Order: sequence, then C-alpha cells, then structure tokens
Amino acid sequence: MDGQNRRFDFKDEAGLVVQQLLRDYQGGREIDKIASYREPDRDAIVRVIHELFQIVYPGYYRDPNATQRVFNIDAAISTITDDILINLAEQIEIALRYTDAFHMKSADDVREASQKIAIEFVRRIPRVREFLDTDIQAILDGDPAAYSKSEIILSYPGLYAITVFRLAHELHLLKVPMIPRIMTEHAHSKTGVDIHPGATIGKYFMIDHATGIVVGETTVIGEHVKIYQGVTIGALSTRAGHSLQGKKRHPTIEDNVTIYSGASILGGETVIGHDVVIGGNCFITASIAPNSRVNVKNQEELLGGK
Repeated sequence: MDGQNRRFDFKDEAGLVVQQLLRDYQGGREIDKIASYREPDRDAIVRVIHELFQIVYPGYYRDPNATQRVFNIDAAISTITDDILINLAEQIEIALRYTDAFHMKSADDVREASQKIAIEFVRRIPRVREFLDTDIQAILDGDPAAYSKSEIILSYPGLYAITVFRLAHELHLLKVPMIPRIMTEHAHSKTGVDIHPGATIGKYFMIDHATGIVVGETTVIGEHVKIYQGVTIGALSTRAGHSLQGKKRHPTIEDNVTIYSGASILGGETVIGHDVVIGGNCFITASIAPNSRVNVKNQEELLGGK
C-alpha cells in the first residue's frame, strides 16, 4: 500500500514525531539541554517573588492557604521566610554552578555558598522596604489620581515593577547570575516595565502609568525622579555587541528630574542634571545642564546644535 492510501494511525504518528524530537535534541546546541534541573526553574522563582511580596507588604499580600481565624503574624512570617530561604537557596545553587568561581567546587561548597547568599539577601529586605516606602510616598505625592498608599500597593503596576527590581537588584549585587534577570523579566511581562536589575536607582522613584518603560543595565538614577510611560533610558548604540559588557552604556539621571512620556535618553556619557524637566517625545543623546526645561522645540538649542 502506498503512502497516500495508508490509513492514518494517530498513535503510530505520535510515536514517530516523538522520535523525531528526540533525535533533534542530539545536536549539542545550548537549546538541546533536556535535564531541566540543571537550569534555574522560572516557575519556582516566580513563586519566590509571590512569597517575597508577602513579607515586603505583610498586610497586603497573604498566603492564600492561611485562614484569617488562625492568622498569626510571627508564625506566618517565619513560615514564609523559611520557604523563601529554602527555595531561593536551591535556585541560587543551580545558577552558581555555571559561574567560573563555582564551576569546579564541590557540591557541598556550592550549597553552603548558596545558603549564605539567601540568608544575606533576606537580611537586606528591611533596607529594600525602606526604599520602597519612599517610592510609595513619591507616587502618592506625584499622582493626583492616587487616593491612598493602600491603593498604590495593591494596584499600581509601576510600584510592582519597582518592588521586583529592588529585590532583584540585591541579588545582582550579591553576584547571583540569571535569577535577578528572570525576576525583572517576570515584572516586565506583567507591567510593561523593563528595568534591568543592574541599574542603580535612588529613593523616591516614581513610575507613572508604567507601560513601555525601559531602564538599561548601567543606568544611574538619583532621588526624587519621576518617569512616565514610554520612556527609554537606554544605550546609544549596541553595534559592538557583547564586547560592550561591563561598560557604562546608559545615562545618568541626577536628582529631581521629571521625564515625560515617549522621551528617549541614550548613551553612557549622557548626564541629565538635577532639576531638569524633559518633555514628551524628546530624543536626548547628550548631557543636559541642571535646571533646564527641554521640549521638542528647544532641545537642539539646549544640546548646542548637536
């Protein structure tokens, strides 16, 4: 019987395509890894984020399995923190095995290092909460549509993105690979705000409306900075590719700066001076002096004709 007249058998065909997939995995490429335990588990990291929100904002994010009648804050925080430490340490251990510093170390040494990092990370959470308290205040002060801090904590995507960033940034400072970026990309997928965990951002940071904001890895942002939707704080050029890694590619934004929607500020040598207001849709590739007001009509004059 020729192939055209052969009766279709679903089970046989399913077996054939499975074998085809298995053969495809033998190519030796990075995408051919099939031992999932060798890479950090994205779902596990997202669960850690959910639990971190329960200890960052204990009165707002709760364990759905906890009943109100038996709720005890001490017991709840203890249980959640233990769970975070165990799960985060496990994911850090997997991630560290890919670094030069730990690649050749024993399993016990990597496990101990991972546990120490997890402990140090949780130890830093009060400091993170100190910064977040100022961010919430900045939003309340700067947005006339915000009626309470509770509303901001529970509903503002900008604060969600800032919270995940500030937590991920601490892991970045602790030299944990992959996991901080997985965290901020999760926030990016939920909010439309893409903040690299390597960025440095001061207190009283306000994101309004959230969607479409990009903040690059080597960005430095001071205190009392407000940015609106569609703002890009990015690199002027990435044509050199991976060779630019570790170099200052993104702007520095000084204190008390407001950047309105659609503005793009690019380049590692670009410094936006303190108390500058940048109007919507401006395209900035050179430094702006303090106390300036930039809009589409006057930016060429302010940039010296560049």
